[in-house]
Amino acid sequence: MEIIEVVKRDGTKVKFEKDRITKAVYKAMLSVNHGTVKDAENVSDAVVKRLAESGEIPHVEKIQDYVEEELMRYSDGKKLFTDVARSYILYRENRTIIREEKRRLGISDDLKLSLNAATVLESRYLLKDMDGKIIETPRRLFKRVADSIGIVEGVYDFFTYLEANLQKEREISTLPRLDQFQRRSMRVAFKSIFGRDATDSDMKELEEFLTTHKNSASFYSERFLQMMTSMDFMPNSPTLMNAGTDLGQLSACFVIPVGDDIDSIFDSLKLTAKIHKSGGGTGFSFSSLRPRDDIVGSSKGVASGPVSFMKIFDVTTEVIKQGGKRRGANMGILRYDHPDIMEFINSKDTENQKLRNFNISVGMDSGFFERLDRDENVDLINPRTGKVEKQVKASLIWNSIISQAWKTADPGLIFLDEINRHNTVPNVGKIESTNPCGEQPLLPYESCNLGSINLSKFVLDGKIDFARMERIIRDAVRFLDDVIDANLFPDQHIYDMTHRTRKIGLGLMGFADMLAELRIPYDSKEALGIAEEVMSFLQDISHDESSRLASERGCFPAWKGSKWEAAGIKMRNSTTTTIAPTGTISIIADCSSSIEPYFALSFVRHVLSGKTLVEKNRYLEAELKKRGLYSEALMIQIAETGNLEHTDLPQDIKRIFRTAHEISPDWHIMMQATFQRYCDSGVSKTINLHAEATPEDIEKAYRMAFDLKCKGITVYRDRSKSEQVLYSGEKEKKPAVEEVREPKLIVLEGSFDPACPDGKCDL
Repeated sequence: MEIIEVVKRDGTKVKFEKDRITKAVYKAMLSVNHGTVKDAENVSDAVVKRLAESGEIPHVEKIQDYVEEELMRYSDGKKLFTDVARSYILYRENRTIIREEKRRLGISDDLKLSLNAATVLESRYLLKDMDGKIIETPRRLFKRVADSIGIVEGVYDFFTYLEANLQKEREISTLPRLDQFQRRSMRVAFKSIFGRDATDSDMKELEEFLTTHKNSASFYSERFLQMMTSMDFMPNSPTLMNAGTDLGQLSACFVIPVGDDIDSIFDSLKLTAKIHKSGGGTGFSFSSLRPRDDIVGSSKGVASGPVSFMKIFDVTTEVIKQGGKRRGANMGILRYDHPDIMEFINSKDTENQKLRNFNISVGMDSGFFERLDRDENVDLINPRTGKVEKQVKASLIWNSIISQAWKTADPGLIFLDEINRHNTVPNVGKIESTNPCGEQPLLPYESCNLGSINLSKFVLDGKIDFARMERIIRDAVRFLDDVIDANLFPDQHIYDMTHRTRKIGLGLMGFADMLAELRIPYDSKEALGIAEEVMSFLQDISHDESSRLASERGCFPAWKGSKWEAAGIKMRNSTTTTIAPTGTISIIADCSSSIEPYFALSFVRHVLSGKTLVEKNRYLEAELKKRGLYSEALMIQIAETGNLEHTDLPQDIKRIFRTAHEISPDWHIMMQATFQRYCDSGVSKTINLHAEATPEDIEKAYRMAFDLKCKGITVYRDRSKSEQVLYSGEKEKKPAVEEVREPKLIVLEGSFDPACPDGKCDL
């Protein structure tokens, strides 16, 4: 009997392909460095023969049973392939555990994602019914997002149609029936594009146009879907969570002004709560607040100072979880010349109980470092009066910052003059704050939506595939620009300011994976060269695509008077590039975090069924198998520390796969500075330090970041917080799994990022 179909585990039937059996067998052979392609073909021939003799449509489990049996029988004349069979059986057992775990989570995985990705999606992203039961698959999630954003393209076509009574020449078609959330996106986009609210008549005419006239909505929806399901690109978490839902708020980053009066402070607090509920993170400058013990004119009392009000914001964040899915995050910034600067510097603690939902950074400028170098005083200026309250040694401020950063990983530094030197819209205002992770400087009431290109997907035959990367960058820029028009903003001020500057932040993830594929060590001149190459390419192509969109849709409204106008360049977006931490989206995409090195290379994972899995870096695993060095025992040994330091592996493998704590701070900072050279906004990068690092090491890192013109810096000395999400190995792991704030979220690689309160930014 000729075998035509095979029954999958879910009961569906698909085309039978013998080559899939051959590939699976050959992979098992490669893993133990025994056997050839011909051997694999012989085994698959024997399996197919047995299947044909059965006279039934085979089930996938029956096929795998036969593979195991034939591997045990197969002989090359000298020895049985028991080692190959053992490898195949172990792989099959691991896959069974993973499938069982996904079933326990309630996920029907139609994209064959990693267990980590499935865990994150179940926890935060997949839609659930009122009883908490998951009601969408991973692919359906991405389709929900793609359809909600792609519909904006159709609204632009409608605008063009009305303006010129003609249609664009593209590979386009009509849309099928629209759902309620596409209609909501249409209405939001209509207001953004036409500058007024849509009437019922407008909506009827628009829907008729989209379903009867050729337009580009379905064309781009499919392109957006493809780049997400292929994991080439991933938008920030609020877009994944909220597109095509009632919330509809799609941005990750917000900066909210805090004025020096009670009404302003509590208006900002209310807005912060709304933003956190919808999945965004907030940044604040508290530098305009009068200092502690200053006079309050209305009551003739005394002020309590910025830190006291930060505590109110912190408590509010604590009790409001973002959409019920994740805890809010804040960035608090205070200028170094504020009278309360010393209280601010010392406001965090090692136990992370004080201001636990805040990252804090001191706002610096070159004037401070000039005073520090000359061992001079700093004038502390009351923002209410503009008068000097007192003077302190610049060295006292500096040493306090260093000491606290060593103890608690806070405060970081924000270099305000460097940020404003690169502010593309100085005609709109001065930047005083950033988002919680520090990579997105924003004006008051601005927001920004982010997304990241997965570099691990763009290495082909040992070279970077820039041609395919260009296509994804262009589609990603269009996607992020459309997000602005589909976004249901939480406040009119934010709507107005975001539309005025139209900032987007396209970044990168999977950089360590790309280096591993290219066999380049992270701490090397070659790696810095790759960083320059890929980031300058991203910058150039994203600018070019934004310029194309400006020709098609018009410049961002604040273009007149901007640096872009001065340069004679039309732009749709005032910024296009940002390097975010990519915490959970890199887990979904199954790649290394952002531009970070690997945090650890192997883990022992305990799953809900009580079984264990050894999770391995797939690039290391492939290299070890290629050289005949791989064994499960070796991977368990590596899992004890997370790195290769105490193994007997060849030095070139150890060199390529060095982990974050094995890389000196100088290389971390040079990498950050390299990416910053070609980035419109900022770069979120953790400067990892050993637990044994000294305050002098932190001082050197902070000064180096300033000298290399970074826009900010965050350091993290291992163990400097009692609550820590990532540990490099089982031997060093102190708290039990239950003590981690969100035990379901098991991060298998990437570096701990204190720039976000939960250890990783959920972008």
